Amino acid sequence: MRLPIYLDYNATTPVDPRVLEAMLPWFTEHFGNAASRTHLYGWTAEEAVATARKQVAKLLRANLKEVVFTSGATEANNLAIKGVFEKYSYKGKHIITIVTEHKAVLDTCHHIEQLGGEVTYLMPDSQGLIAPQQVADALRPDTILVSVMYANNEIGVIQPIREIAELAHAGGALFHTDATQAVGKLPIDMVEEGIDLLSLSAHKLYGPKGVGALVVRQGVEITAQMDGGGHERGRRSGTLNVPGIVGLGKACELAQKEMGTEAQRLGWLRDRLEKGILANIPHTFVNGNTPQRLAHLTNICFEHVDGENLLLSLKDIAVSTGSACTSASVLPSYVLKILGLTDDQAYASLRFSLGRFSTEEEIDFTLQHVLEVVERMRVGSAV
Repeated sequence: MRLPIYLDYNATTPVDPRVLEAMLPWFTEHFGNAASRTHLYGWTAEEAVATARKQVAKLLRANLKEVVFTSGATEANNLAIKGVFEKYSYKGKHIITIVTEHKAVLDTCHHIEQLGGEVTYLMPDSQGLIAPQQVADALRPDTILVSVMYANNEIGVIQPIREIAELAHAGGALFHTDATQAVGKLPIDMVEEGIDLLSLSAHKLYGPKGVGALVVRQGVEITAQMDGGGHERGRRSGTLNVPGIVGLGKACELAQKEMGTEAQRLGWLRDRLEKGILANIPHTFVNGNTPQRLAHLTNICFEHVDGENLLLSLKDIAVSTGSACTSASVLPSYVLKILGLTDDQAYASLRFSLGRFSTEEEIDFTLQHVLEVVERMRVGSAV
């Protein structure tokens, strides 16, 4: 068993060895530019990209022509929101989203507001869920986009996507979801669920960092945010990262085959860890505790301990207190604060996110390690 035990799979996942194996030839042997249309090197690279496009589309029940490769989900979110705003601003400038979205969506919406757009930020309940009726009430004649995260990156809550998408369409708006934490972990059908635009990132599903996609349903138009070359059917210019795209495709193929059994196994391990902590460590509770959450994640508050010292004292496990994109901030998690936690409770909350390579032995070790550290800290503080 390797220490520290990695339980921060929501921040990033290790590249699956099978993904790496698929990628390696595209760095050296098959190094062509997929946009080179005059020789075999380019044709071979273009064919590899086409295969990956099919693999991504198949996982999401989409059309391969709808897949736009990007550098990751942050770029995909920017392209979706800014692209729709610029393309459809003649119809309206109103967008609806949630206050617990990832910063890649929230900061993009703040940028839209600076351009004259209006954004309604919906407030979830204490479990992190929004009700479809909240979307219905917020819709206006000038609403052009509703953007709701599929599954929250900090607490794992899964939003009622299908119902929200139906309401958006009934109101004449498009529906976008940041599905970064859901793709490869949950079965997603873009057609059945009414998703117009979906963002994803390879490194959240055992693929490489630096590559992702925005899936844009046929008939939906977006304004490109990067100019130069007209790659990706004019929606995202830039030389394609062929090895990364091959890796993303392979990761999607593996997820298609394995996510059902993987979710069942990880749910069992998560419950073993969560129940063990709650049963053996007093003054603990789960944040956003709901049946509607990702199987591999639990976010637990440890009251009456200093959050910073807790994280530093857990030297044998790698966990986090929130989103990796805001880990440099000294502020408490804004997601947990919105759920009603105090600053001290938010600081003392840990996100345990399990993954493909997590084992029962690691979970049992983690449980014992957390128990010992928390008990020692509470004795030291006379709690």
